Amino acid sequence: MIVEQLSLVDFRNYAVADIALAPGPNVFIGRNGQGKTNLAEAIAFFATLGSHRVSSDAPMVRDGAEAAIVRARLAHGERRVLLEAQVNRQGSNKARVNGAAVKTSELPRYAQVVLFAPEDLQIVRGDPSARRRFADQLLVQRSPRMSGVLGDYDRVLKQRTALLKSARARGIRGDALSTLDVWDDKLVALGTQVIDARLALAEELATPLAAAYTAIAGADHQPQLEWILSVRGEDPEEGTSESQEQGTDAASPAGIADMFRAALAARRTAELDRGLTLVGPHRDDLALRVRGLPVKGYASHGESWSVALALRLASAELLRAESRLGDPVLILDDVFAELDADRRARLADLVAGYEQVVVTAAVEQDVPAGLRAHVVRVEAGRILEAADV
Repeated sequence: MIVEQLSLVDFRNYAVADIALAPGPNVFIGRNGQGKTNLAEAIAFFATLGSHRVSSDAPMVRDGAEAAIVRARLAHGERRVLLEAQVNRQGSNKARVNGAAVKTSELPRYAQVVLFAPEDLQIVRGDPSARRRFADQLLVQRSPRMSGVLGDYDRVLKQRTALLKSARARGIRGDALSTLDVWDDKLVALGTQVIDARLALAEELATPLAAAYTAIAGADHQPQLEWILSVRGEDPEEGTSESQEQGTDAASPAGIADMFRAALAARRTAELDRGLTLVGPHRDDLALRVRGLPVKGYASHGESWSVALALRLASAELLRAESRLGDPVLILDDVFAELDADRRARLADLVAGYEQVVVTAAVEQDVPAGLRAHVVRVEAGRILEAADV
């Protein structure tokens, strides 16, 4: 897949922008705060329907405007597709494909993008929610139907938790809250699908993760990933995810559902006492290790960067292997400044074979020469020039 043209209206610091991109590597050069990352964010929006920097859409709308427009012409081989997203400051966003109105959730069917940014260090160093978000975004890109499953799970979770809070306020305990069983059934049905999909994803990521890490770091530190599941009795959100080993292999959906029900029954008193749903995929964590030790708290800065970057590259390899759209667009946002010369060269070699790569950098010399085929200069929300170097 190749983004041939990107057009913006009232997006971030761009009143109007129109940028032509080339196959292969494209580099956006500009000082910090000029709008380089905004261009990368706009491209990625079609694949993730959100920002990698903020949790809400309003900051993506230019100050003083009520909506932003993002358009991209994509090439899938000989086929061309025009995508348009209207990002509203308030209310639901709107989307069009080749001029026809569609649901916004349809956009990722046409666009696959893998973006790595400094914020991705939170995947390995942050709280469990960052790792769940990484996994779920990749699940949706690989199988758009998972967007509906995850959305339905979140809605059921909120309704069940509201019931628990209400029961706590009224002093209701135990079997007196019979309506909770109905929500338990829905939570288990949807949550089992999420857990099963996440377990399969971790298994499929293992090999490309190890290969990408070794290629970037120049050493085999045996990176590993496995899900710590609250249905098995742990509570990663309470900081107990490393307290004991858990096998997460080959659990059938029926087995997961049985464990889920048993864990809900075991934690019901605690849930009523706290007014919280304490069991389910919203409490799970993706444990990451190198050299047999947790990345969080033990890995060096360089190792943490290598793991985070390897996760994104492994994601790109999975999408590349199974997509009918061609390669995903690979975006490296302000990455090379954080890497030493050896890692820069290795990373450039790894990404050189992708159909299209977008790189942002404050200093052009930080980007290996092999990736500087097409340079776009950015200043204060304006595209100054686009020239072959």
